[in-house]
Amino acid sequence: MQAPEPMPGYGQLLRRGYGSLAGAVRGCGDCGWELARRTWTENAHLSWGEVLLCGFCALGWTLLRRAAARNLFRPFGEWCNLQPKDAAKMPESAWKLLFYTFSWSYGLYLLFFTDYPFFYDPPSVFYDWKKGMEVPTDIAIAYLLQCSFYGHSIYATAYMDTWRKDSVVMLLHHVVTLTLIALSYAFRYHNVGILVLFLHDVNDVQLEFTKLNVYFKHRGGVYHRLNDVISNIGCLTFSISWFWFRLYWFPLKVLYTTCHSSLQSVPNIPFYFFFNALLLILTLMNIYWFLYIILFVGKVLLGQVQEVNDVREYDVEESRKPPLGKEKEAEAFQVPPALKEGLHLKNGLVKDKRL
Repeated sequence: MQAPEPMPGYGQLLRRGYGSLAGAVRGCGDCGWELARRTWTENAHLSWGEVLLCGFCALGWTLLRRAAARNLFRPFGEWCNLQPKDAAKMPESAWKLLFYTFSWSYGLYLLFFTDYPFFYDPPSVFYDWKKGMEVPTDIAIAYLLQCSFYGHSIYATAYMDTWRKDSVVMLLHHVVTLTLIALSYAFRYHNVGILVLFLHDVNDVQLEFTKLNVYFKHRGGVYHRLNDVISNIGCLTFSISWFWFRLYWFPLKVLYTTCHSSLQSVPNIPFYFFFNALLLILTLMNIYWFLYIILFVGKVLLGQVQEVNDVREYDVEESRKPPLGKEKEAEAFQVPPALKEGLHLKNGLVKDKRL
């Protein structure tokens, strides 16, 4: 067994990653559609039965979410007497919190309570790689859960979730993630896939937990300080962990491994450019969302924001408030009652995103 490599720094990532990518480009004399087709035929292993199973599970997630929202989350929100806009958004966050807590806990189990060395020795994800190799059952279960959930999430973002400022980017994120999950399974890059999912799911747990506390701090017509304190702490820990997991560990553990170490273990690794391009797109989206976080923290420090809220969202009621001096103009426009009950805007149109 090889000794674990020390984790590189950003400088090594840039130098070695760029060097490996440039070397692969120079060494690719017959790159093109014909090579891609032949590589796919020889290396991709994904049966129609597995695709159908994933599709049925995605449908199952959608039905389960509808049932949970109707019979559990929404009645609980009514019992807590949440504000209408918070009651409309609470089921979405509660659903995501449950899934991501389970998925991240399962990833934690795989990486720290089994014999898999992937977290402490990321290059090991490509040791002994062979095309068509068997996927361990415990990793295959994680892939089925994640792939089907992101298939469900594409539909949910468009037709079930609250429409937000970055929902288009979120849709792109889900498409990229689903493609990465499905094709990394087909090409047997499942080891590195587990590491990628683990490094991303933890932030979703923190995000949804923090948002729930934001929604619950005004309920029953009473301000609850405990939820406010928890949401402030959650905002801080979420900001720190986002940088640590997605912008520190993810590039230095995953991108370094896929760009550089992969070629050391498998010189002619299939679809090298394709997978690294998708991972780089994922990194750019992580940076894009981190800019939202920095902007929000800056507003808090400058006193422009008095309390923690979800800066990604369009607040329908706030967006309808007229600027000073235009109250008379606003009188001519009355917000429809349906809009006040939790309907949301999409491209200027009222869109019912409730389940």
